[in-house]
Amino acid sequence: MLDAIQFSTWAEFFDMGGYGFNVWSVYALFAIFVAINLIFPWRKKQKIIRQLKRRMTLDAEIQSEDDSSGD
Repeated sequence: MLDAIQFSTWAEFFDMGGYGFNVWSVYALFAIFVAINLIFPWRKKQKIIRQLKRRMTLDAEIQSEDDSSGD
């Protein structure tokens, strides 16, 4: 069983017995899928954090203006 899995050259390994294109394209699609599922939520989180910081800054400015005009 293990003899059938082993390849004698790297070219045979990448060819995968004639199924290399199918095998490696699936690996590529999987890598893209995983990357998208890691990158997009991270970018969304960064965007939300920026929006919250901006909102907190604006709220603090408005609060300080209200405090100074209330005198």
